[in-house]
Amino acid sequence: CHYMQDRFNDDGWGCMYRSYQTVVSWYRLQCYTSKPIPTHEEVQRMLVKMGDKKSSFVGSKQWIGAMEAQMLLDEYLGVSSKIMNVTSGQDLEDKGRELAQHFDTQGTPICIGGGVLAFTILGVEYNAESGGIKFLILDPHYTGGEDLATIQSQGKKNACSGIPSVGW
Repeated sequence: CHYMQDRFNDDGWGCMYRSYQTVVSWYRLQCYTSKPIPTHEEVQRMLVKMGDKKSSFVGSKQWIGAMEAQMLLDEYLGVSSKIMNVTSGQDLEDKGRELAQHFDTQGTPICIGGGVLAFTILGVEYNAESGGIKFLILDPHYTGGEDLATIQSQGKKNACSGIPSVGW
């Protein structure tokens, strides 16, 4: 999921919504749920219903973060999740063994966010001997068309700053 997908303009504020939608999509593709992928407005309504946001939040362009995504996973899918705090890309790289184990045992995409940006980790390649790690990142900030070749070539140009060893 990425900005402007489904002809919905969330450029500049919808990255964690898109990351959350990606995780819900994964659960659907694994046949763990048949619930539809919620729209931005449905996400906002859930957060208001849960008491996290005021009613004026619905229909706004206010961003959400990892905490809200965690609450939404629990509320919408009944899935518990974990918040892993890291202060830098290096800290994330230091979690390589733990991230690799997550993908080996659970497989779910991981929402990552900091400040006003969010990304989704779809997989990792971890070298246990060296401790090196590479991340497969879905960047919801992409705003182009749905052509796979264009998406892949743009992704190579737009490295995720602050995250070491991005890509395969």
